Amino acid sequence: MPSDKPPLMIARQGHFHVGGRYLESSPDRPMVGQMYVEFQIPHEQRFKTPIVFVHGGQQGGMNWTQTADGREGWAQFFLRRGHATYVVDQVGRGRSAWREEFHGKLGPLKTDFAVQRFVAPERFEKWPQAKLHTQWPGEGRPGDPLFDAFIATQLPSIADYAFQQEINAQALCALLDKIGEAILVVHSQAGAFGWIVADRRPAFVKALIAVEPNGPPVHDNAALGAPDWFADQGRTKVSGLCDVQLTWDPPLQDGDALAFHKEDGPTRPDCATCWRQAEPARKLANIAKVPVFMITGEASYHAPYDHCTTSFLRQAGVSVEHTYLAERGFTGNGHMLMMEQNSDASAAIVAEWIEARG
Repeated sequence: MPSDKPPLMIARQGHFHVGGRYLESSPDRPMVGQMYVEFQIPHEQRFKTPIVFVHGGQQGGMNWTQTADGREGWAQFFLRRGHATYVVDQVGRGRSAWREEFHGKLGPLKTDFAVQRFVAPERFEKWPQAKLHTQWPGEGRPGDPLFDAFIATQLPSIADYAFQQEINAQALCALLDKIGEAILVVHSQAGAFGWIVADRRPAFVKALIAVEPNGPPVHDNAALGAPDWFADQGRTKVSGLCDVQLTWDPPLQDGDALAFHKEDGPTRPDCATCWRQAEPARKLANIAKVPVFMITGEASYHAPYDHCTTSFLRQAGVSVEHTYLAERGFTGNGHMLMMEQNSDASAAIVAEWIEARG
């Protein structure tokens, strides 16, 4: 797509892998657990702290580098503002090699799931806000060139939730150990990784930008449609926020588990009822050292429950600023807001929050 923007001036760019090790139990001795990272340093770097972008489920790093209709992505948006950027492919996905004997099975790619959750939720109304979706470019169905361009980027994920969270958190910690302090931008599935990395490297995560992070706390939400919009689904997340235990104050003793409590009813209209810790609540003392900014689209399947993640974090002593795009005048956004028609507007909200803090 032709652009009316001036040339993007890059001083330095490249790529590398972090976090790998040799699998000695295999006769091939492959390297496993590594994460692919590509970086760009703008010609005029106005901000010292770089930004690390981590994509979500079924996605790859290209989510941040171009939209389905060919416009520049969030990575270029921030480069133009003077931020250095690091864009990753999750472990075992894309340019980060996968080996079944180490990473385990992959979850299947589901085109219908992508249509219903990401591209055209307004046609299915699996949650109350879905009908408000307007921002995806094109027709949002197979055969439409923009839809096909998006689906062509989809990649299978490691099926074991706890393992994918642990191995990606390890690689992201290795990345911070290599590059130093950074701002971490996580989307969707990668939201679970963000809490773990902030817990393990609070001095290195200068801010955590959670773009519709994995949720809601404790139990996933089924998004089944009316009348049972918000049925609890599946496993109990051991830390409430993810399937990997976090650092709590007071600490959990061997054999202890967090106790959870479901609220009596929803605190926002047309939204899910939240789970929280049973009182007295333990605190996330490490994550509390990290400034957290959350952003949610009006029509996304996260709209009914992202407030639960905010509530869970605040109960645990974490300061969170949570912005709903509709409250800032940007309506109709779904879950893939960084790829939708007003993607620059949502990026600008994040940039303003970051830059206001130096």
